[in-house]
Amino acid sequence: MFASIALVCSCTTDALRLSSPKTVTGVELAAYGIHEECVRLFPGERIGYRFTAQPPVAFNVHFHESSVVIMPIDISSAVDEAGLFEADREQTYCLMWEAGAQGSRLDYRVQPLGLRQ
Repeated sequence: MFASIALVCSCTTDALRLSSPKTVTGVELAAYGIHEECVRLFPGERIGYRFTAQPPVAFNVHFHESSVVIMPIDISSAVDEAGLFEADREQTYCLMWEAGAQGSRLDYRVQPLGLRQ
């Protein structure tokens, strides 16, 4: 399902540094469509995420290292998910949602949580 990630990733080296919560509603994903939210994190920095999607979507948090895509979080199907992600290295991390054959409607929130204490 995720074989095409390297070809469609819109992550860039000058990705957004998340300084305040970001809420996005009503993202319409076409059949097999992809949406990404990328953020630059440093070691120990954490972000919180929550999303709802109808119908279900595949979700992952990934980054690129040379020609390899590494997915610390990979969920094959979800309609409602929330969690925390902590960076173990300086990197641009992308949260990615992928619709199935029916497409999907996506709402999400990503927020900086700072360093773990």
